[in-house]
Amino acid sequence: MSTTAPTRAFAAVDLGATSGRVMIGRVGADRLELEQVARFPNGPVRRADGLHWDFAALHDHVLEGLAEALRREPAIESIGIDSWAVDYGLLRDGDLLAEPFHYRDERTARGVAEVHAIIPFAELYERNGLQFLPFNTLYQYRADSLVAEADAALLIPDLLAFLLTGRQVAERTNASTTGLLDVHTGEWDLRTAASLGIPARILPTLVDPGETIGRLRPEVAQLIGADLPVIAVGSHDTASAVLAAPLASPHAAYISCGTWGLVGLELASPVVSDAARAANFTNELGVDGRIRFLHNVTGLWLLSETVREWEAEDGSPIDLPALLDAATTVTANVPLFAANDPSLSAPGDMAARIAALLGDAAPTSRPAFARSIVESIAAAFADAVHDAATLAERPVDSIHLVGGGSLNRLLCQATADRAGVPVLAGPVEATALGNVLVQARAAGTAPDSLEQLRALITATHAPVRYEPRD
Repeated sequence: MSTTAPTRAFAAVDLGATSGRVMIGRVGADRLELEQVARFPNGPVRRADGLHWDFAALHDHVLEGLAEALRREPAIESIGIDSWAVDYGLLRDGDLLAEPFHYRDERTARGVAEVHAIIPFAELYERNGLQFLPFNTLYQYRADSLVAEADAALLIPDLLAFLLTGRQVAERTNASTTGLLDVHTGEWDLRTAASLGIPARILPTLVDPGETIGRLRPEVAQLIGADLPVIAVGSHDTASAVLAAPLASPHAAYISCGTWGLVGLELASPVVSDAARAANFTNELGVDGRIRFLHNVTGLWLLSETVREWEAEDGSPIDLPALLDAATTVTANVPLFAANDPSLSAPGDMAARIAALLGDAAPTSRPAFARSIVESIAAAFADAVHDAATLAERPVDSIHLVGGGSLNRLLCQATADRAGVPVLAGPVEATALGNVLVQARAAGTAPDSLEQLRALITATHAPVRYEPRD
């Protein structure tokens, strides 16, 4: 008589730059499901000294979400935390010295100038393999006067894990976004840190996805209703999302699309050529030591900021699906702008700044303007896929677009059209799925290899296919 493997449950804390969620993941032999139990806002707050995260509120939301998850599913076995990259909290004797800064805070410009005066970017790229982004963590550290007072610096998921467990660690996929991890060894680059005046003491012990960080502090266990372990997952949300991208072949590209579009290939070894540096491609670590060779493209944040501006003008919400449906019916060619133009990096006045880039060609109707935004993002995606293929010397036969952007049919079709290869859209909740699967594998209830994990995702979350049109 055959028996069916029991379904097991895990909690995923998935934090984005605009919202956070707590999800229950249920995993069985042929089952992979998510249940959202909490969703809460997240975003920058302006303080006297700059742009910060309201971390105390974020921490409270996470605890409330975990408590609700355990009320709904007492069989939860562990907790995993992922978030956006680069931002951190500084600790001294276990206490936060200040609210974590937001990566869009303007102080990073000073850090960039000082770092590059000490280590030219070409040399830095050979060491860390990271594309230039003005908010990479090492630039933030250089500009942060409190670094000298700290005895630990923890990236956002690691900071939350510390508050839950009391253990200070750095999960390796997220640590690879700091600029202080050696791209060739995957270990802290203490030479670079010393050159930049960043004390080695603030760099915690590195752990890999699947390792147990620790069990909940007694007071936390009592608060949420269970004594559970916290498992290191691909704590950089893109690392978890790429794990859950059901890449159909070695020639498949991926786009993890939400606020940002992370566009690239999964490789066995980094590409740190002069051409890769000039194209501003990054080499970040993925789960199981894979390299995420990718380029950051400003994603649907351009659309959401524009819609937010229009809503403020109207004094009422805008039906985004209806707006996109109307944009789909726009038959005339729309003008394009550079999605990564530096003038679009700050929040506020997005429609006006896009219109300034488009000049006299700027559409006057909102559907056409939205179409221009989506087509410009798709064009940037297609260019990044082409560049990744050229730099890695690997042809691309398909693109897996995961995350919230996979629901945007106009964007998926436009990307297929402009890239000239099929786009396979979904899963939407790729990041949370990747988070859950690492926990499930650590518990012995999910397959060992990434290929087998992705086969389970394909079987349970079949992607929607968009063929390129002439």
